[in-house]
Amino acid sequence: METHYLTPLFSPQSIVVFAGKPDQPDTQTSYGRSISAQLEQGGFKGPVTYLDVGMTGTLADLAHSRADLAVIALPNEELCFALEVAGRIQCRAALILSAGVDSTQARELHNIARKHGIHLLGPNCLGYQRPRLCINASVAGQLAQPGSLALISQSGALTSAILDWGNKNAVGFSTVVSLGANTAVDLAQTLDFLATDPATQSIVIYMEGVTNARRFLSALRGAANTKPVVVLKAGNASAASAAALTHSGSIVASDEIFDSALRRTGAVRVKSFVQLFAAAKCLASRYRPVGPRLAIVTNGGGPGVLAADWIDELDLKLARLSDEAARTLMPILPANATLSNLLDLSEDADADAFCAAIQACARDSAVDGVLVIYSPKLGGDPAGVARAVSAMNAGLGKPLLTCWMGDEQVAEARQIINTAGVATFRTPEAAVDGFSNIASFYQNQQLLHQTPPPLSQLAKPDLDGARLLIEGVLAERRKVLTEMESKALLAAFHIPITQTILARTASEAMLISSQLGYPVALKIDSPDIPHKSDVQGVVLNLQNAAAVRDAFSDMMATVRRLQPEARINGVTIQKMAGKRHGRELYIGVVTDHLFGPAISFGAGGTMIELINDRAVELPPLNLFLAQRLIDRVRTAETLGEWRGAPPAQREAVEQMLLRVSEMVCELPQLREMDINPLIVDENGALAVDARIVVDAAPPSASDYDHLAILPYPSNYTQEWPMRGGGQYTLRPVQPDDASMLQDLVRGLSEKSRYYRFASSLRELSVPMLAKYTLIDYDREMALVAVQTTRTPGEDGEFIETSHIIGVSRYIANPDHSTCEFSLLVDDRYSGQGLGTRLMLAIMDVARDKGLTEIDGLVLVKNTGMLKLMASLGFQIQPYPDDPDFRLCSKAL
Repeated sequence: METHYLTPLFSPQSIVVFAGKPDQPDTQTSYGRSISAQLEQGGFKGPVTYLDVGMTGTLADLAHSRADLAVIALPNEELCFALEVAGRIQCRAALILSAGVDSTQARELHNIARKHGIHLLGPNCLGYQRPRLCINASVAGQLAQPGSLALISQSGALTSAILDWGNKNAVGFSTVVSLGANTAVDLAQTLDFLATDPATQSIVIYMEGVTNARRFLSALRGAANTKPVVVLKAGNASAASAAALTHSGSIVASDEIFDSALRRTGAVRVKSFVQLFAAAKCLASRYRPVGPRLAIVTNGGGPGVLAADWIDELDLKLARLSDEAARTLMPILPANATLSNLLDLSEDADADAFCAAIQACARDSAVDGVLVIYSPKLGGDPAGVARAVSAMNAGLGKPLLTCWMGDEQVAEARQIINTAGVATFRTPEAAVDGFSNIASFYQNQQLLHQTPPPLSQLAKPDLDGARLLIEGVLAERRKVLTEMESKALLAAFHIPITQTILARTASEAMLISSQLGYPVALKIDSPDIPHKSDVQGVVLNLQNAAAVRDAFSDMMATVRRLQPEARINGVTIQKMAGKRHGRELYIGVVTDHLFGPAISFGAGGTMIELINDRAVELPPLNLFLAQRLIDRVRTAETLGEWRGAPPAQREAVEQMLLRVSEMVCELPQLREMDINPLIVDENGALAVDARIVVDAAPPSASDYDHLAILPYPSNYTQEWPMRGGGQYTLRPVQPDDASMLQDLVRGLSEKSRYYRFASSLRELSVPMLAKYTLIDYDREMALVAVQTTRTPGEDGEFIETSHIIGVSRYIANPDHSTCEFSLLVDDRYSGQGLGTRLMLAIMDVARDKGLTEIDGLVLVKNTGMLKLMASLGFQIQPYPDDPDFRLCSKAL
């Protein structure tokens, strides 16, 4: 059960080919004519059988042709029949190499594959390559060189281009997969496979679109958790919302939301094909992310300055040697060398000088990566320096990038560097771009490990009141809340608002203004006017009753003239905020058709579109994510001391963002929202104006299905008593549990470790720890039993220590109806009912997620576990693939 379900597709032991008759060219497509040659030239070691759909005989006659993978390259009208034959001879995977298959025929092919349990890659794709397995099941070009870089591309043309570029630049691949628009095995499933593929160390993706955002983000998070992933996405100009009833709906583009989603997965996005190549070079060299500080070692000041300028442009940091390191290095460099900013070794630098400078950077903790720039000089030895620099890469421990300037004089040097597997670039800017991808991956990993719950630790909101308000609006067949309704909804989530009262006549307006106290602001109240100032529907700083009366009358007349069709409820009155040092910000919500709701933050006020200073983040948010969201806008600088004003209360803004996140998570009816302006000063933050758009929620929204990233499922947390006293907490696993899980495994007996992992491992590797603690709660669950003990410290105060004493887990299978379980209990707590409780709890979660069956493999020797399974009503049967195991199954 440890074998990935796509193994028959990407690592087949045998292949059957449907490609027409070689002696009858009219029965073959262009793909059919080439695939046989590609498979043969690739050198696949397993059996390859060729079948013709026109042959006669029975299925029994074809029994000898049974294979893991069926490769089909036939005219479109014969594809369905060939796939049916592949299913009947029990092929577990199929690849259809075709072009021009329409969506109707694609659905028919998918249905046939589903009926026979076939994992189908295609139609309308160019196939795949697995160089280490000598499999070239593609028509994208000759078999690539073996390497550690995987490529997934939704464009056949780009697949061929990247393969050709890799061949010319000594870049090898572990896997190359071409995905068409109609393929059944999609991007998410391919990522799932590559995340577990030991030959793949890093992944590059070219994509044009996804159909299931949560599944895509889930797979991307799983892959980027242990391997660098770089994404180039085409089609970036579409708007997020067609309605545009709020500022957020009109100014936040879907590409910004995609960018935000990608950051939360821990992957890195590049914006151009050139940057993708730069990223591929760095990833193929197995560079690992460590930080944003890049040192420049050069023998020419000009190229070094260009690199330094680009470092600043990309918000990286130019690394400088410590004073001590510089003093130690200086005596062994040429006389004209300078180390103040760049490590400019001067024109006289030879191979020894370059090596000494690189070694100094390797030892300095303030340096995260090294860029070596060489400019050819009269009498210089570019090839000799290249050999020396390349030889240092293996033991450096930090990313080493190179840029040999020029062309003919450095051609041999570039070849030496390429052969050594060191990333080399033709320009300083391209090299810095390459390092930027590594640094971005490092930064995005911090976002990947954030798993906020739907509700923050702040005071609990009035959820019932908020839902009743929205239901009342929808019952009136309205979608746009009035200003007073919008503020009431904010107040239900404890967001500070200005007191607002509706006036329907000028006399009411004067009376209310006198009660509130001058100065006051008047605003038109209409569900049909998204931007009040556009129709002169806002008047500020009115100082007396006469001014209020005149402003009311003028506003009503003007709005009726400019918007004669608009429904007008009246005019709202509110006291001026009175924040002399206030900064105007905005918080918005927009709903993307693919990624669902997104939260935007930035500069507010009437010139919000003109200033265009905003950042976007997907919910749910926690404090770390809220702080990062604020830091990404230029306006964040004004929250400190600003032109004589004291620092604003940034914590109040952070809490507002957390409150908005709660609204988005708990109110799936929320479609768009503006809090603009949000005024913040040294005393706090205040929502002065708000506009909210709602709509009916889908039936499944109660499970947070409207969110692209599932929140931490805190609702599964329980407290249970221990036999003999004490208690433990049963809760879903968190990324921070890695060290406690490692302690649990290390403390197990050798027998218990073998029973759980079927191996003699003594501890979990870093990738295994990441896999077990940073999980996608949508398709898997791990419940940990945590016991907290209190021991007296030296100062008399008690010290609390937490330990994981048991783990139960399930992972959903590709059929989305069954799942596979595992169980691990600390030896010291065996026989106390902990295993039973963990299994019952994990089955409850699986049942709650709609799964219908739970299965697991248990070693025959593990009699205690088999006894537990029997007591829980599991059916225990022999496992046909391995007699050392028993298959335990139970309907949920």
